[in-house]
Amino acid sequence: MSAQKTKEVINVEEIKKKVIEALKNVYDPEIPVNIYDLGLVYDIKIEDRKVKIRLGLTAPGCPIAGQIAFMAEEAIRQNVPEIEDVEVELDLETPWDPRRVTPEGRKQLKELFGYDVVEEWIQRYDEIYGQQSSQ
Repeated sequence: MSAQKTKEVINVEEIKKKVIEALKNVYDPEIPVNIYDLGLVYDIKIEDRKVKIRLGLTAPGCPIAGQIAFMAEEAIRQNVPEIEDVEVELDLETPWDPRRVTPEGRKQLKELFGYDVVEEWIQRYDEIYGQQSSQ
C-alpha cells in the first residue's frame, strides 16, 4: 500500500490551496489577521508530498518568531493529510512591509482600525523617503 501511495500523483495546486487555508488559521498573537493575509508567507514549495514554507516577520526582533513557525507547521500537519513532511524556514533577511498584505488582510485591518493602515504606511514611507508607491 505504501508503494502505491508514493506512486500516486498529487495535485500540487489543490495541495497548495489546502496549505494556504491551513495557514489562514495561524495568527500573530499581536495582530488579529492571519499570517497569510498579513503577507508573512513569502514562499510555498510543494514537491513529493513535502511542503516547504518560507515565513517572514513583521518586526526583525519578533520574540515569538519560533512560536509562529511552529504553529504554521502544526496547522499544515493537522489540516493537509496529503503532506508527509513540513519544513518552515524563518526568513530573517527579507524585510516585510505592509505592501505584502493581501486585499483580504487590508480589508480586515481597515475594519479593525477604521482606516486603511497599509495606505497610511505607504504615504508616510513615501513622505519620509521620497519614493513613489508601487500601487
